[in-house]
Amino acid sequence: MTVAPPREPGRFVCRFAPSPNGRLHLGHVFSAFVNHDAARRNAGTFLVRMEDIDAARCRPEFARAILDDLAFIGTPPDAPPRWQSAHMADYAEAIARLEAQGLLYPAFESRSEIAQAVADRTAAGAAPARDPDGTPLFPFARHSLSDAERARRRASGAPFVLRLDMAAALAAALAGGPLAWREAQGAPEGPLAMVPAVPAAWGDVILARRDVPTSYHLSVVVDDAAQAVTHVIRGQDLFQATAVHVLLQRLLGMPQPVYHHHRLVRDAAGAKLSKSAGAASLKALRAAGVTPAELRRQLGLQPTPTT
Repeated sequence: MTVAPPREPGRFVCRFAPSPNGRLHLGHVFSAFVNHDAARRNAGTFLVRMEDIDAARCRPEFARAILDDLAFIGTPPDAPPRWQSAHMADYAEAIARLEAQGLLYPAFESRSEIAQAVADRTAAGAAPARDPDGTPLFPFARHSLSDAERARRRASGAPFVLRLDMAAALAAALAGGPLAWREAQGAPEGPLAMVPAVPAAWGDVILARRDVPTSYHLSVVVDDAAQAVTHVIRGQDLFQATAVHVLLQRLLGMPQPVYHHHRLVRDAAGAKLSKSAGAASLKALRAAGVTPAELRRQLGLQPTPTT
């Protein structure tokens, strides 16, 4: 990391962005506290975004429960939530802009075909590289099919995803200079350091699917710009993914916020809390009589800021 230039004075806007596919757990509570507290310390704005693009898993009752939990812990949003499902046109427009630059291509390989290709290469002693999360990179290349054949298959209705041509995207983005982001150290308003971005480590990431014109990587960039977020405060597990986000910001001409990746809340075995692993919900903690002040102490946080 290198030291970043001083921060420009101005508004402080941050957001808490849960997926309404289950109840909040302590990891979510910690992130909500950190975002809300930073907004209050800096006379800023605390927003909530419902990341509900996964229609199969996200449900209105979970979204209502999240807002109720946020009110209980004293972190209600300062404006109505942004619902991703209501902004598909925004994501489709961003996808169209990237396609117009020739940076996306439809890929037709199924999950089983991808897994088989990875297994075959591993057995041959040439296992594909893995992304920062440990998942094998997409083992095929854009030139494995001609653009004409891809267009023909897409027009025929074959299932596909839209992948970012990482090599082409980097060639376009780096014409504007090196990619890096400003990371606040120690606290959301802490001193800034420049972190070099290496989006190639993620390979040709998926940015949209045939029936859903977005993905996490794309929607988070579009949403942060639409909500005028100045400070993205989120868990350390998303630190490396920021490289993809700053690449997309450069390609789409969107502003880059300051980032702060806070510590994760872990269970007794050291694993990150997650819904899928059955982490205790805030609902259960509330039923047991735990107060917001006790939650703060348990999470190692100071009392609620008063300004």
